[in-house]
Amino acid sequence: MKRHKIIFFFICIILLFAFKATTVRNLPYGFVYATEIIPNLKLDLRYLTSNNFIGKPVNGYNAKKCILTVQTANALKKVEDELQEQGLCLIIYDAYRPQKAVNHFKKWAKNIKDTLMKQDYYPTVKKRDLFKLQYISTRSRHSSGSTVDLSIFSDKTNAVLDMGSNYDYFSEKSWVNYQKITKKQRENRQLLQTIMLNNGFRSYPKEWWHFTLRYEPYRNHYFDFNVE
Repeated sequence: MKRHKIIFFFICIILLFAFKATTVRNLPYGFVYATEIIPNLKLDLRYLTSNNFIGKPVNGYNAKKCILTVQTANALKKVEDELQEQGLCLIIYDAYRPQKAVNHFKKWAKNIKDTLMKQDYYPTVKKRDLFKLQYISTRSRHSSGSTVDLSIFSDKTNAVLDMGSNYDYFSEKSWVNYQKITKKQRENRQLLQTIMLNNGFRSYPKEWWHFTLRYEPYRNHYFDFNVE
């Protein structure tokens, strides 16, 4: 009888830890919190805050968590390791993005009277043209879990490298090959492009910060679970 009680006790302990694991880390199969693979990853998740082109927190972002497919997080670990050798590291602005967040962007873009953040994010673009110019869309590669928006952070200067435009700046100035920036800004962009492409990512020509893993596991599958 005593032996049965001991076995029952250990089973209860195992079930308790299993329950905690599923409640704390409730992610779909194939997804991971990026900090589980890159513990010191810097996060500046803009859509969790009001520091973005909408000017308020975006639907679906409930916690400061960077969620990615396992393959993408592993590829970013290689990038991070290379940057660390130069006294640099990655800083993430956005990763997995639920479809409900994309829908929030769509709804905002259709309200042309809401121009609260125009001067900071799209001063030279008419809001009614954001869809036509492909700055806003009805679907996002982010929702497949293998796309990231990021930049490079310098441990030496304790600041993000100057890329010539801010993140989510809707303008030709944000295009990867835009030339009317300083030599140093072009060099910083080239460093980011080179290290990301060499580690299995492809870039988006109109956004220097936007990268998608090649051979992404869930291409064209648009998830909608919350970031939490």
